[in-house]
Amino acid sequence: MNTTEPQHTVLVVEDEAKIAQLLRDYLHNSGYNTHWIDSGETVVDWVRQHQPDLILLDLMLPGKDGVSICQELRGFSEAPIIMITARVEEIDRVLGLEIGANDYICKPFSPREVMARVKALFRTLAYRQQPLNQKHSTIVLDEQQMLATVSGHALELTPVEFRLLATLVNQPGRIFPRAQLMNNIYDDHRMVTDRTVDSHIKNLRKKIAKHHSDPEIIKSVYSVGYKFEELG
Repeated sequence: MNTTEPQHTVLVVEDEAKIAQLLRDYLHNSGYNTHWIDSGETVVDWVRQHQPDLILLDLMLPGKDGVSICQELRGFSEAPIIMITARVEEIDRVLGLEIGANDYICKPFSPREVMARVKALFRTLAYRQQPLNQKHSTIVLDEQQMLATVSGHALELTPVEFRLLATLVNQPGRIFPRAQLMNNIYDDHRMVTDRTVDSHIKNLRKKIAKHHSDPEIIKSVYSVGYKFEELG
């Protein structure tokens, strides 16, 4: 058993006992403490009392659905939330992320994939909690001058590209739907298409790739949008 991170507690909110036990087994084998809740009604109170480090939250639950729970939790908790759903329509994925979830995964899923998402979120959380003088991101932003540097090299960015990059870099690991990115990068809230955001991302990647070893440090999230992830 890997016990490198026994201090982390993961709350599993899942009404299907077999799925919940499978997730708990994998989490325990990776050194995490777990707690299981099979109904939506008691989740918010439990989180208030115990403050878990991460929450695996099923969308469809008896008593109260995952979307309502997520909205309530975001009123007082910043614990990472991974939504688990059997409803694969894009609107459900986007909705889950817009109300505060950090990631989503669809049933049926590989437990190893879930563990990879969990570990990635914990790495991102650990990075955020480091003192500024200990962080080693190769991308540095000067928002007053709208200047971005990669490994000490200044990027020639348009104002829109800078706002897009700043939105992603300032919240590493968070998935941003395209619609949310569009609202953030245009001051006049003009009507633009998803392809406009995709085009800006493509240009950013090209400029970053000249000075960074990972040409896709801005990751695509299928059917949803993008996230910035630099985990070293």
